[in-house]
Amino acid sequence: MRQLDFTGTQVNYYFVCKRKLWLFSNDIRFENENEYVQLGRLVDETTYKRHKKQIEIGRIKIDFVDNQGVIHEVKKSNKVENAHIWQLKFYIHRLKTMGLENVRGELDYPKLKKRKTVSLDPGDDERFETLFKEIREILDQLKPPQPVRIPVCGKCAYYEFCYA
Repeated sequence: MRQLDFTGTQVNYYFVCKRKLWLFSNDIRFENENEYVQLGRLVDETTYKRHKKQIEIGRIKIDFVDNQGVIHEVKKSNKVENAHIWQLKFYIHRLKTMGLENVRGELDYPKLKKRKTVSLDPGDDERFETLFKEIREILDQLKPPQPVRIPVCGKCAYYEFCYA
């Protein structure tokens, strides 16, 4: 998998949990059965109905683009906001590599009635080079990284897989 083949979900999982990144990337997936993931999908599906949803460009999936050309990522909670920010920065970075300039993004938390503007900062392009290298190293491992318990583990789709 080349760096351009990474998905926003993989970038998100890199910041949340390296084990989850490895499991997801190796097609070990439990998201469809997880009530919290289903609730997140429901929030995404039932909000911002006037906008075209799930715009796919290559391997990136943008939740929606508004009338001003701002890309939006809709999330249920801001518990792992840094991961959400980097997922959206990844989309902006990918669009920039495709020739689109001055792309802005917004994280939307409709349940919290909160919105956060996201753009690339100086140095983010270099940070992505390091990030892609580190993701590649994780994915090249024969076994998943050991579980590391963090506050969001209890609601994770992989919780029982890691701790049962």
